[in-house]
Amino acid sequence: MLDKHLETLLTPVVSALGYELLGIERISQGKRGLLLRVYIDHENGINIDDCEQVSHQISGVLDVEDPVSGQYTLEVSSPGLDRPLFTLAHFAQFCGSRVHVRLNRAIHGRRKFTGLIKAVDQAAAQVEIDVDNERYTLPYDTIDRAHLDPTNEDIQAFLKTKRN
Repeated sequence: MLDKHLETLLTPVVSALGYELLGIERISQGKRGLLLRVYIDHENGINIDDCEQVSHQISGVLDVEDPVSGQYTLEVSSPGLDRPLFTLAHFAQFCGSRVHVRLNRAIHGRRKFTGLIKAVDQAAAQVEIDVDNERYTLPYDTIDRAHLDPTNEDIQAFLKTKRN
């Protein structure tokens, strides 16, 4: 889930600009190379100017350090309503929220889970999720990808705050 090398390289750059680096995704684009998606956040939210500013600074670091082999496209993004969860702390922050999780190997005969985050055990490195009134304990190291799965009520509440 985490790209530690890139995270270590880019976190100081993003932090110096006043933003939080949430996580980095490497997405294969076949013959076109790699999509390197960097998620940033700020207490006041993220707009296109923020993404451009961070992208410019990150591009410079990537050009000098050259940590990504081959051709790639850099994309700097806000996390959005369906924000990805990269760390156990992210899961804990959104405890009680609806989440979609994809595992890198099957547990309980399945790889995909959509339900409510009920608990996070940092010491045991696991996340508990309720799916259709059944609780599943997922070891963090089995989680390939996870993101919030907002309900219509979540979306309406968000839109209402944007109008005010």
